[in-house]
Amino acid sequence: MASGTPPPPPTPPKHTNRLYEEKSPYLLQHAHNPVDWYAWGQEAFDRAKQEDKPIFLSVGYSTCHWCHVMERESFEDEEIGRLLSENFVCIKVDREERPDVDKVYMTFVQATSGGGGWPMSVWLTPDLRPFIGGTYFPPRDAGRRPGLKTVLTRIMEQWQTNRTTLESSGERVMEALRKGSAIAAAPGEAPPPAPDVANRCFQQLAHSYEEEYGGFRDAPKFPTPVNLMFLMSYWALNRSTTEGAEALQMTLHTLRMMALGGIHDHVAQGFHRYSTDASWHVPHFEKMLYDQAQLAVAYITAFQVSGEQFFADVARDILVYVSRDLSDKSGGFYSAEDADSVPSGGGPEKREGAFCVWTASELRELLGEVLPGATGRASLADVAMHHYGVREQGNVEPEQDPHELTAARFGLSVATVTELLASARAKMAAVRSTRPRPHLDTKMLASWNGLMLSGFACVGAALGDEALLQRAERAARFLKEHLWDAEGQTMLRSCYRGDQMEVESTPTPIPGFLDDYAFVACGLLDLYEATLRTEWLRWAEELQLRQDDLFWDAQGGGYYCSQPSDPTLLLKLKQDQDGAEPSANSVSALNLLRLSHYTGRPDWARKAEHLLAAFSDRLTRVPIALPHMVRALLAQHHTLKQIVICGERDAPDTAGLLATVRSLYLPHKVLMLADGDPEGFLSQRLPLLSSLKPRPDGAATAHVCQDFTCALPISDPEELRRALLEPHPPAPPAL
Repeated sequence: MASGTPPPPPTPPKHTNRLYEEKSPYLLQHAHNPVDWYAWGQEAFDRAKQEDKPIFLSVGYSTCHWCHVMERESFEDEEIGRLLSENFVCIKVDREERPDVDKVYMTFVQATSGGGGWPMSVWLTPDLRPFIGGTYFPPRDAGRRPGLKTVLTRIMEQWQTNRTTLESSGERVMEALRKGSAIAAAPGEAPPPAPDVANRCFQQLAHSYEEEYGGFRDAPKFPTPVNLMFLMSYWALNRSTTEGAEALQMTLHTLRMMALGGIHDHVAQGFHRYSTDASWHVPHFEKMLYDQAQLAVAYITAFQVSGEQFFADVARDILVYVSRDLSDKSGGFYSAEDADSVPSGGGPEKREGAFCVWTASELRELLGEVLPGATGRASLADVAMHHYGVREQGNVEPEQDPHELTAARFGLSVATVTELLASARAKMAAVRSTRPRPHLDTKMLASWNGLMLSGFACVGAALGDEALLQRAERAARFLKEHLWDAEGQTMLRSCYRGDQMEVESTPTPIPGFLDDYAFVACGLLDLYEATLRTEWLRWAEELQLRQDDLFWDAQGGGYYCSQPSDPTLLLKLKQDQDGAEPSANSVSALNLLRLSHYTGRPDWARKAEHLLAAFSDRLTRVPIALPHMVRALLAQHHTLKQIVICGERDAPDTAGLLATVRSLYLPHKVLMLADGDPEGFLSQRLPLLSSLKPRPDGAATAHVCQDFTCALPISDPEELRRALLEPHPPAPPAL
């Protein structure tokens, strides 16, 4: 092309459907399929009823590898597109935008097929009742596996000739699911005994633990921060027992192996979704915001319990990635980065990991300089490839430092190796930044932003890092400005980055679900403990009151995942699993306990007890399914300590006492500042605070209280540390 000649205009797409008007990045990916897609909503439902056609519901998300495959193979296929459009009303759902829809139909698919996953494909009657479901279908028959074209043809035939049987079989399954998914406490039922449940949860995790590389299964391996946080809480209560020591060893070994393995992005920070092998070496390359959030908290907690700087460095490393690559200028956080991208060498087809992977020849060319003094005239490439190699990485025993092993191998000092590896990573990052980037899902979800708010608040507090705390407060202000409707007292589910980098909403915003309220409230409680600014407590209280109004089951206890009055949802579900994310009921149980102490509302403590009783059966039989809720059960059993710091907010002696509290992992505590303001949020709700004062000479004091009965004041940080670590402190005198 001659110099200065403008590039030809892009070829207009051959097809455009109504998803073109949506904001969800996932729905927009399908806007040019030859399929007459609708978004979930009344327009699609009405058409299905008017034309008496079955609905084809396809659910996925924008960074889902197999969703991309099914789109490329089937939804971009003209023949399949025509079959779908002419014979079905086709609805596309972003599972992250509409988790309520996803949960209902995934429950059906798992019950009828024995498995689940995304993309999810479900066929419904015009009144939204499912009758056939599955996940990924190849476009055409492959061996014994029927292709999508065959499945569509058979369903069309059955719809015409055998519709009554189709509908009745689906309805039988749904009726069984309604009965089987009910979670409720019997009248007067109490939660199960916390120590027994916690011991069983520990035993079940220990049984599934993989000793060589850590983690709780062979391959594929997922990070599962909910398991690791339970084990650290278990250790905090059982420090002197062999079980407690084993729980801590399992946790620290797993976190260390993950950080040393390929699931951790050593070049550009953050963690990939999971490892395809047992040694954490070969990742599935997608990166999710909710993983970064929970792992940041897990690693900073490991730093608090072990004192090892390594874990603090990994926590900070995660937040570097999120700040750089998943942050919007408004203060919000984006949802995910894709696993697939176009190879730097060109070609139209995206490949998984193309942005991240390196060949040996690429590394030798980039890092080819010979290192002075290194054994055998080794190059920087030799050192980097040895240190991050397929065989070495992940095989290091926890008591061995991989930097020491690499240093010994090449006859260099540990300090030199550390510098060399940092140099190698910087050079690789510079080259990687020139490659075509993977797709970024710029959807901003309230729930995941709440999780990330906790990440920045917890890491910032533990490290005393003001910049991280300021970033946390920016995130909270973003949530309040863009995802909280103060007039309607409603949390919104999502907002989006517009073409001009501004924050946009859909014309009809999606009301928030239970996890949006619960995760944001948890983030605000963590932010209060990190900053001691009561505006965040005030909003957390407001959110909890609204959550109770919208989702609480007054008869059976616990919270529904979505508003039970929604007529389009056939099942009223309460999520009973802490998985990739903690269940919103698990988070809510802890929120209620914490808020009952901050607000002086015993009814919230009773509500937490009722919630835990509702999940008694699951907690008793398979607590490994609800490790985060087991933490709440333990907190309810032991009751939370109130740690009250009396002093001027910015005084050095106040800061010293606060730093002591924040340096420790204390799973069963609430931290508050009594600053002497009788009109303040806490003083108005907790009469106790008016009786707690600094010393007569003005020095700050700390009061460790149980059930609002406080021990003698402490001014020395070391003395406070000892008091907080006492397993069973003496009964304090009543004030």
